[in-house]
Amino acid sequence: MPDQHIVSSFDRDLEGIQAHIMKMGGLVEAAIVDASQALRDQDEELSAEVIKRDQAIDALDSLINEECANLIALRAPAALDLRVVLSVMKISSNLERIGDYAKNLAKRNAVLVHMTPIEGARGALQRMAREVQLMLKDVLDAFIMRDMDKAQEVLERDRDVDQMYNALFREFITFMMEDPRHITPCMHLHFIAKNTERMGDHVTSVAEQVIYLVSGNMPDENRPKATRLEAE
Repeated sequence: MPDQHIVSSFDRDLEGIQAHIMKMGGLVEAAIVDASQALRDQDEELSAEVIKRDQAIDALDSLINEECANLIALRAPAALDLRVVLSVMKISSNLERIGDYAKNLAKRNAVLVHMTPIEGARGALQRMAREVQLMLKDVLDAFIMRDMDKAQEVLERDRDVDQMYNALFREFITFMMEDPRHITPCMHLHFIAKNTERMGDHVTSVAEQVIYLVSGNMPDENRPKATRLEAE
């Protein structure tokens, strides 16, 4: 009976931590949506709100790490349970990084609103951010459902984000070559595109943790990805 009590306490603690993960994921999703909307609408007030709300994401990351550390110290989880706790900590870390990138997008928008618009760029960046946000939503569902196939699908969709980034990179180079006045705004827009692409990378890292959590093995590192174009 005491052992059963300990197991029940561990499960309750773990459920609480996973609830924090889902709350954190929801905040990060909202940050991506709002940052890209602020960019599209040149909304400085919304950008400021995204930057301010990042504090709540950081606070949840700290709380999750603290509770996971306490769980390990107090409950001494067995191998499978320990794998869950360690995966949760890594997922939290990736969510925190995605939130940071969303905040960076919002900060960059505050500069772009005072520059000459680049035709079509804002809409394309919003579509790219929307794909990352949908990937994040799906991978959080995969985490809760322990759905390895759904997580694998998210991994494969990262290729689409890479292709969007490459297309934007080429467009920005063309704009800069056509008119030197486009160089500064295009550099800022490229920064946003690159940060969005990196958000996709962190979403795939969450997907990898879900696959590890379910199977005990990390996915193949040689999964197909689009070749990324980079500025020299």
